[in-house]
Amino acid sequence: MIIFGMKGYLRQLAVLTLVCGRCGNSAAHVLRKKTTKFTLFFVPLFPVSTSYMTQCAFCGAEQRVTRDQADRMLSGGTRAR
Repeated sequence: MIIFGMKGYLRQLAVLTLVCGRCGNSAAHVLRKKTTKFTLFFVPLFPVSTSYMTQCAFCGAEQRVTRDQADRMLSGGTRAR
């Protein structure tokens, strides 16, 4: 019997001050990277999908961003630990 599946990993990349597209406030936004990996016998082997998103700390709205946009935000922003 072979046991396989998928597991998601969420990593916080940075906390940036941006203007929210939903509420219009200048607030902290958390930049996150979500990676889904294929697992075999509960061991993560390789990534299947990767996405980036920001979340407004004021209203909670989430917005997907591309990898290029995330890289630009990281180069001009403060990195998280």
